Amino acid sequence: MSDRGEAELDPPFETLEPNDWLGPLVFNSPHSGRTYPAAFLRQSRLEMNALRRSEDTFVDELFETAVRRGFPLMRAHFPRCYVDLNREPYELDPRMFEGRLPSFANTRSMRVAGGLGTVARVVGDAQEIYQERLPVAEAMRRIDVLYKPYHRGLRKLMLRTQRAFGTAVLVDCHSMPSSSHVKDERPRADIVIGDRYGTSCAPAITLALEAAFESLGYTVNRNKPYAGGFITEHYGNPSSGLHAVQIELNRALYMDERRFERSPTFDRVRQDIDSVIGILARISLDELLPFRTAAE
Repeated sequence: MSDRGEAELDPPFETLEPNDWLGPLVFNSPHSGRTYPAAFLRQSRLEMNALRRSEDTFVDELFETAVRRGFPLMRAHFPRCYVDLNREPYELDPRMFEGRLPSFANTRSMRVAGGLGTVARVVGDAQEIYQERLPVAEAMRRIDVLYKPYHRGLRKLMLRTQRAFGTAVLVDCHSMPSSSHVKDERPRADIVIGDRYGTSCAPAITLALEAAFESLGYTVNRNKPYAGGFITEHYGNPSSGLHAVQIELNRALYMDERRFERSPTFDRVRQDIDSVIGILARISLDELLPFRTAAE
């Protein structure tokens, strides 16, 4: 591990494994990291609370019950605004760097245009993070020492699960602000399930999640406004028995978004998620492997 900014991140991520693996589910919380390297904070023009607005605060804790039920949970300790694991490895904005980016960098994606690349330029309402441009070498270092090892670990976890059960289902766990700050927009749903419009997982997975949350009284949207990012798209390959689905939780359900504190309803939401995991665990393996999406 480099000592240039990551000394506090030891380890930078972890996998919580059950004593006995009981099925093909794998849980992932890539945006719940809350350890901010001191060197990064010195580079930033923003206060901590502004930086934290991009966190999936407490999401790893909400889904940690999966481990007790017999399924692994992987989570990052570094924050999303430092390195975003739900991006391609080199989605980078040339406007924020000193020097020339490598030719293989994706500088034209919609996410880069919005300032939300692998190394983000902005948080919140397009608030610029950095006081000055970063050296290109800084972005390459973060990708090499954090992004790449995390995804190597996640791939190994998926393949290990597939070898054990013949299939693997990645549940990518996220949160969303209760408001998009768009004037006159209706309040967001409680839950958004993203399956890349039916291409990243078997229908049984999406239907089970949808029905389970709705039975508990939550309002559920599918693929709107979040259909799933790089992780859902990259790890979901139903025709080979690899499935990926994204869950977005409305933060107002379980936390005070301004204070970054658990709300009185936190434990109830955690119990409800535990119930949903139990329902998801009962999906028959016959419904998962082999499977071909309608788009194919």
